[in-house]
Amino acid sequence: MIELNFGKLLLVAVIALIVLGPEKLPKAARMAGAMLRRLRLGWESVRSEVERELQLEEIRRNAKEAADHVDALRKTAADEVRAVRTSTSEAVAQIADDVTMVGHRDAKPESRDGEV
Repeated sequence: MIELNFGKLLLVAVIALIVLGPEKLPKAARMAGAMLRRLRLGWESVRSEVERELQLEEIRRNAKEAADHVDALRKTAADEVRAVRTSTSEAVAQIADDVTMVGHRDAKPESRDGEV
């Protein structure tokens, strides 16, 4: 980058005065100032646009991470529900078997001749 100090700026001003003359120098200085202002505004616009894009990208990344986390939690919950259903079904089947066995054991045998 070019280092500008007061001496160099004074040298540029003297050269501009000699080249342009006293009549054109103020107009040229105003034009140079306007161009620098536009350049600065354009640079600020580009910088703010890049910052916005970076923020949007960060928001998108955070949203994707949150969605992935929710999907993992949903899968875990579904696995847990499936395990509970399986164990409940097994428990119900075991209880049904136990009730059936108790029912067969407690049933009175029928007599053949009508004897009780």
